[in-house]
Amino acid sequence: MVRAGLTAERVTIAGAELADEVGLDHVTMSQVARRLGVKDASLYTHVRSLEDLRGRIALLAADEKTIRIAEATAGRAGKDALVAFANAWREYAREHPGRYTATQTPIQIDPELVAKAPGPRRAVELSYGMLRGYGLAEPDLTDTVRLLRSTFHGFVALEAAGGFAHERPAQRSWLRALDALHALLEHWPPSGEGASS
Repeated sequence: MVRAGLTAERVTIAGAELADEVGLDHVTMSQVARRLGVKDASLYTHVRSLEDLRGRIALLAADEKTIRIAEATAGRAGKDALVAFANAWREYAREHPGRYTATQTPIQIDPELVAKAPGPRRAVELSYGMLRGYGLAEPDLTDTVRLLRSTFHGFVALEAAGGFAHERPAQRSWLRALDALHALLEHWPPSGEGASS
């Protein structure tokens, strides 16, 4: 019998908490069931599989991270917005490593869940809105979003793995990287894709 009060949301939150503690790859349905004090079979009333649970964790994390970025960047533009955006991204990754990993991992997610989740759409809107402050338009918006995502994710992933052992503090390198990104965005080279050949 399913424990009273057990919902897909509760199962997802339990899985997300576990992912932050042990790593997304080490989360199992049995561990989540133990955490909730139910039998494994009870979970399958609310989530179809471990992959489904991981997809739900990814959407939860996308929502949480987007809310944090939106709050940090509200009323800001230019470099202030870029720095606030980047810092919110990095802080979320540090505080919720398992959930963050879910947002950066290819996972088959139920299209119906994706359609209802505001996080992924809002993330794109926030990114594009911040970059329009630099006067960018397509296809440069897509290119710069990919550059920022690569830079932010690369930095936080290496930092989490202990990859910055040099005596210079990682925080100083982070700030210099943001200075460099700001300078690049202000002088983004034209793509030339609209020119006739």
